[in-house]
This record gives sequence, structure tokens and C-alpha cells, in this order.
Amino acid sequence: MATRTKEMTVSFRHPFSLSALDQEQPAGRYRVVIDEEDIPNISFLAYRRVATMLHTPAVDVQGKSQVFMVNYDELMQALAADEGK
Repeated sequence: MATRTKEMTVSFRHPFSLSALDQEQPAGRYRVVIDEEDIPNISFLAYRRVATMLHTPAVDVQGKSQVFMVNYDELMQALAADEGK
């Protein structure tokens, strides 16, 4: 089974929370790593998301680095809510 990894940076203008995080995180830019694996036995190449990892602290903040497995949909909802504030 083939796997691939995608990385992106997300930006929060306001503090935010996710259920996988132990406390509210400050505004900033965060590194997100997404692991995907191919879906076998179909007639075209397709991938499914198997892990979404959020790296803390924010890219532009000094501090102890941690990685949290987060729900991708919840992360996207938090980003959308942040833009609406």
C-alpha cells in the first residue's frame, strides 16, 4: 500500500481549541502534516486520509514542541470559525 505525506501551514487570528488539545492554543501559524494511503483495487489512483497531525507551538512562537493527532474536519471547522470572527 502506497502512502504519501502532505504538509501545510494554517493560520489562526484568534486563540482556538480542538478536542484533541489539552488547552486553548494561541493565535499564530501552525504546521499540519497529513498522511494518506492509496485506496487499492479501484480503476483510478485515489488516496484516503489516515492521520492529521498538528504541531504546536505555533511556527512563530518559541516553546516546547508537541504533535497532536487531530480530526481534520474539526480543524477545518475551527479555521472557518476563526475567519468568521
